[in-house]
Formats: sequence, C-alpha cells, structure tokens
Amino acid sequence: MTENNQVTLTINGKEVQAEKGTPIIEAARQNGIEIPHFCYHKRLSVPANCRMCLVEIKGAPKPTPSCYTPVMQDMEVHTDSPVAKKAQKGVMELLLINHPLDCPICDQGGMCDLQDMAVGYGSDRSHYQEEKRAVEDKNLGPLIRTVMTRCIHCTRCIRFATEVAGVPEMGATGRGENMKVGTYVEKALESELSGNMIDLCPVGALCSKPYSFTARPWELEHTDSIDTMDGLGSAVRVYHRGGKVMRIDPIENNEINEEWLSDAGRFSYDGLGRNRLTTPMLRKNGKLSECGWPQAFEAIKEAVSKAKPATTMGLAGEQLSAEDLFSFNAFMKQTLKTDNVDARHDGSTVTAGPRAKYVFGGGVQSVDKADLVLLVGSDPRLEAPVLNARIRKNVMNNGLKVLSVGAHSDLTYPVETAENTAQVIEQIAAGEHKFSKLLEKAERPMIIVGAKATLARKDAPQLFHKLHHIADAYGVVTKAWYGFNVLNVSSTRVAALDLEVYPEQKGKDTDGILTALKGGKVDLLVLYGEGNTHIPVADLEGAKTTIFIGTHKSAYAHLADIVLPSATYTEKSALWVNTEGRVQEGKKAVNPPMQAKEDWKIFRALSGELGKALPFDSQQQLRALMIKKAPVLEQVGELVTPTWEKFGVAGKVKNEAFELPIQQFYKTNAIMRASQVMDESQELAEARKAAQQTKKAS
Repeated sequence: MTENNQVTLTINGKEVQAEKGTPIIEAARQNGIEIPHFCYHKRLSVPANCRMCLVEIKGAPKPTPSCYTPVMQDMEVHTDSPVAKKAQKGVMELLLINHPLDCPICDQGGMCDLQDMAVGYGSDRSHYQEEKRAVEDKNLGPLIRTVMTRCIHCTRCIRFATEVAGVPEMGATGRGENMKVGTYVEKALESELSGNMIDLCPVGALCSKPYSFTARPWELEHTDSIDTMDGLGSAVRVYHRGGKVMRIDPIENNEINEEWLSDAGRFSYDGLGRNRLTTPMLRKNGKLSECGWPQAFEAIKEAVSKAKPATTMGLAGEQLSAEDLFSFNAFMKQTLKTDNVDARHDGSTVTAGPRAKYVFGGGVQSVDKADLVLLVGSDPRLEAPVLNARIRKNVMNNGLKVLSVGAHSDLTYPVETAENTAQVIEQIAAGEHKFSKLLEKAERPMIIVGAKATLARKDAPQLFHKLHHIADAYGVVTKAWYGFNVLNVSSTRVAALDLEVYPEQKGKDTDGILTALKGGKVDLLVLYGEGNTHIPVADLEGAKTTIFIGTHKSAYAHLADIVLPSATYTEKSALWVNTEGRVQEGKKAVNPPMQAKEDWKIFRALSGELGKALPFDSQQQLRALMIKKAPVLEQVGELVTPTWEKFGVAGKVKNEAFELPIQQFYKTNAIMRASQVMDESQELAEARKAAQQTKKAS
C-alpha cells in the first residue's frame, strides 16, 4: 500500500490504483471498465440487491457483488471472465422474468438501462413459463407517471427520497414476489426534488408525466445550458424538436448541482410556450391589439418625445441575463438620459461594491466542509432545493449542526431555532446568545443569509453590519476559510448589481418610482421583465405611457400601452451570474416564437430608431462593454472568492421578524406562473398545507 492511502489491484489483467475502501465497481469505472449494474449509484447507499454487478475475484468461492466489495491490496478481479459473464446473464434472466415486453410504448425506451443491459447480457429465451406478475400503478401526482409492473426493486427511488431529498415518502411493502414499491399511503410526492427519481429509475417504472408520449429520445436535439428557475445555476440539457422544448434534464456538475435538479427547473418548460407574447402590441381605444415592430417603434418615439428624462422611469424584473441587463441599463441611461432605473424590485438598497455582501462567496461546494451553519432569514429548501440537499448530506454524513434565525419550512434535517427576530443577530454579535458559544466552538462555521428576506428590509445596512461583525468575531471568514454566503433566489440579481442596474447618480430607486407613480409624476414607465412579484400591479398604474418588454402575457403586459415580445432563457445565448457570483454561459436551444426578438437586439434597434444608438452592433461587442463595466464577467465558469471588506452601517436593527422568503415555490417567476404543470403542483402543495393546518387545529 502506498503512503497516500492507495491500493494496487488488477482488473481484467490491468494493474490499477484506487483509494482504500473504494468499491470495486467504482475503481473499475475510474479506469474505463464498466460493470453492469442497476441498484448501485455513487451518491446513494449500497444495498447490493440487484446482483447484476457480480464479478469473479481470485480466491473467492463464488461471484461477488462489486458494488459492496471494497478494493484490497493485490486483489485480482475479472469482470468479463466466463464465471462472471455466466453470473451476470443469470441475474439478467431473473430480472426479466416479470418484466413486460412493452418497449414500443415505454417512455424510457432509448434511455433505459435495462434495455441496454439486456442487449449485452440478456438471452433470446427464458427458462420460465410461469405467469408474469402484475402490479397496480401508483398515483404520485402531476410530475411522475408510474408503470410499476416494470419495477425490478432496485430501490434507488426509495434511497433517494430518504437519503437525498429527506422526505421518506417511497418505500417497499411485502416480501418476495409480493414486494411492491410506492408510497405507503397513496398520495402525491411532497419533495421539490422528486423528478430526480425519474433519472434514477433504470427501467421505466417511473417516467416523466408531462413528457410522456410526446417524443422519442432519438427524435430530439439537445443543447447544454443553465437552469434559471432559481439562483443556483444548475447545469441542464435542454431537449427540443421543431423549435419546441420537450424535456429538461440535469447534467452532472459537482461544483454546483452534482447531478440533481429541482422540480421547478425540470418540469416548468411547458411555461416557455404557454401564454407567450409573440407580436408587438399597441393599446387602441382601451384595448391591446397586435401590430408590427415599425408601428410599435413609432409609438415609442412619440411617447419618448413627450417625456422628460426626469419623469422617465424604468424597472427591470427577473429571468434576465447579463446582456439583457446591460443593454436595458444603457438604453435607459444613455439613450433616454434618465437615472431613474432599478432592477432591485423588492425594495433592496444594496449596491455594487464589496461583492461579499450579495454573493454566496464560499461557493456551493464549501457547504460539504462546514461543521456549523447559521441560517439568517433563509429557507434553502424553497430558495434552492439542490443546495438544501447538499446541506442535508453534510448533516447526515458528518453531523453538521444547523442553526436558524427566521421563518422556514421543514428543511428535512434537524435545525436548532431561535426567536424569529433580527434582534437575535444583535445578541449573537454581542456574545449574549446561546448560538454565540456554538459559533465559537466551530472550526469552519458558515453563515447563509437569505437575500429575499433580509436585503429588502429597511434596516438591511445595520443588519449586515452586525453579520459582518459576527463573521469577524467567530472565524466565519479567515485566510483558510470563507463561510459568509448570501443566497439569492433570482438568477438575475447578482448580474444586476455587478452591472449597477440601479440609480448611480441621484435617480429614483424602486420606492421612489412607486411614489412618483402614485403622485402622477411619471410620463414614461418602462417595465422590463415579469418578475416584479413584490409590486402589486395597481401600484404600477399612473404613468402617461407604459412600455412593457417581456415574454409572457402577464398582468404587467395588460397594464401597458405598448408591448414588445422578448426571448426566454432557452431562446438566447447569454451569460448568467449565479448566486455564487460565478459567470455561466447558457446556450440558445430554440428560436424565439414568431416576431419575438432577443432582448439586447430590441434595445439596440430601439436606440437607433430614437437617434441615440447604443455603442454595439453584435453580441461580441456588447460583451466587451459589459466586461469593461464589470471585469468579473470575463471569468466564465470560475468561482471568484470575493475580497472580505467592510460593509453595512453601524446602528441597531429593528425588532421585526424575518418573513418566509418564498410563499409559493411553484410560482416564483413568469415561466413557472405560465406552466400548467406548476399550477397543478402548487394546488397540491396548498391543499396539503391546508390539510396540515386543519389537522393541527383539531
């Protein structure tokens, strides 16, 4: 054995090295040797119940499961010897005894592990003549369709629900041929990560209900991109056909999402096509009617000519890329000559400067190393379900202790809570709270601040000053460890702050714009994007002319006098900045529908029509200007740890509770609000919540 805890063994006559304790199946995979398997998964516990991974080990009396057997020094393994092949073929025959021959109508066909393995290890005949077993299908809700007769009892779904999602809804009842996998009491799944069980299922017993019978894998093209349903920026693969998105699956990315994806990112794609704006519209006689781009631009030119810069306002929403934000900001400030611009529609007053105050600076992977996490106004289960699963993994595997100040849902792991008031932060800073001693003892403490519940507070500067003091006092940030993290729900917010999409001089911020609207002092209001969920539509009324630029026929579109259709995240190649501050590139999968255009092209064309053209004619030129404004945007794919500088303002925080950051998980942006699948999921979630409240009351 070598000094670095490595062992040397032989697999199929090839000498390889692996870390001590590594399963044979994983050591073989690391060296390019695939061993057939169904139940084994590197991120789940090892049950060794399918027996498909049997191999021959020299000196062993019989074939051995490679998923359960650790490598040993000088071990000699054969994965393709006559003994191993005979064992694998025998297991395959047993697994196929009850499996229905319904590949032509199975949605897993073309992506099915069992189908692939049967080609290599199956037989053209069976020794068994008995009647096949049939199992009743289960109703797991609007996301997962079941065909339980196909189930081979690999238990991957059960282990995922219990170990990763932390919602032990799936289980097995009965023994032997009477064993059945499903929920103990028939009900819809409650986890925000349930769709990952579809990827894990190796046989088509669990399929995507929205995708079922819509396409075959070999008919689809695919494009690798970034999920923008939350601020995490999970890697995804967008499958499309004929200009329509048909399916979205995760891509393995150990730095961010491992290989998981939230249900919002996986199933909301039907919202990309429903209720879409496809042509420009003008309000005539009190009613919006379709028109061409030239007519819409003429109407905008007329409105701009009647408006003064001081009475021209602009608000940016969510689901906007860095290019979108930069071009909007430049259009408002350079073409329309107004500083009344804000992308902080939740009322936040945080500005650019030390990035530490608005990014998840330690990076998502640092969660794996923390030994204590203090949540402040954060509910990671709803704000970033994949991140929550990562926290849970550390809790389960390493005993991570989680403390919380603020409102949150059931986070799926033990949490020690304090009174829900910001004054607890003052007490911790002064060393007068029970959490203070726990922070002192921790070697790698971490603070996760929920941006949605904290940055919009009126006392946010004072609160962040206290949090900065806590980070300094308890070793949250040191030369060797960076544990201060701000969790943004929006995929837009970090880029908006990096690019300073807010008043840079003496312009009005969101509150000032709303006050001006209320006083009838707005000649021209430009609403960009549909993410302004914090602002009631009634508060946006009052402008003489309202222009809406967005993707869906939302309430904001119906408020406008002029409507311009733009592109969703699957319809443009763009840079996105996730909550870590990591710059990621999303690729264009399909074209915008009908007359909709990519956002930056709209602002460039409109500025030209107004006689004050923006200084770029291509996306390359646009990115060069963006990088000049925010140099960090040049470091695509890299995690840039922010410098630890002073931020916040000294003073007392208010004795106010932190609000729950997300009220409706399945309705957090325009795409999800347009999705019928998300509608059904939200209805179920609300019905479940109402039932729980009734039960508590009784």
